[in-house]
Amino acid sequence: MLLYVIRHGDPIYSPDSLTEKGKRQALAVGKRLAMHGIDKIFSSTSGRAQDTARPTCELTGKEMVLCDWMKETHAAQDFMFKDPENDNRGCWSFGIEAARFRTEEAVALGKQWYEAFPFNLCNAKEGFERIGRESDAFLEALGYKHEGMRYKILNHTEERVAVFCHYGFGMTWLAYMLDIPPVYFWSVFDINHTGVTVLDFRKSESGYTVPRVLAFSDVSHLYGERLPYEFTNFIKL
Repeated sequence: MLLYVIRHGDPIYSPDSLTEKGKRQALAVGKRLAMHGIDKIFSSTSGRAQDTARPTCELTGKEMVLCDWMKETHAAQDFMFKDPENDNRGCWSFGIEAARFRTEEAVALGKQWYEAFPFNLCNAKEGFERIGRESDAFLEALGYKHEGMRYKILNHTEERVAVFCHYGFGMTWLAYMLDIPPVYFWSVFDINHTGVTVLDFRKSESGYTVPRVLAFSDVSHLYGERLPYEFTNFIKL
């Protein structure tokens, strides 16, 4: 199975939708995914994720399945905190400068990373466990059961599965699926608007598989459509 994890396009948060630029990005990623075909399409219940998924549905003739557990609102409730160094404004705990949370203390805590700043100021432990439970159920339904740091192959498939989601949720879900300590993952990776991450749940004679990252936050579809390539509208690349 190939699992495609796609962040939504350039957003309008109120009302929850896409900008004109975001709509062009969504069409571009739809053309890309339709090139080799997609068998299943899932989306967060948020409008901006659904708007991003819609061109792919139209081009492939596949229906969109909505998953509320992927909604960014839920992740925000768990992983956002009031930053004392930023006038107590609400922000993502792992969205602050990485040097503030990738500390010796946090690393030394290992699986109890959530006891370190700033994760101890929000519901990071509960949020990570919630996404983990939902992820395990989702992947098991697709044929892959999470056991320890690998996945037991219950029913291998050559299907291509696309999931349209968000920044906060996506960053947490990827860390969990790949069994990478979140403090490490959050401090060195980031995902762009309509960035496509491809995980290969490869068949194995052992009956187990470990997902391999074939592409991370790839936006070659933007180049293909001659669209401007900017990292979340802040950095021109």
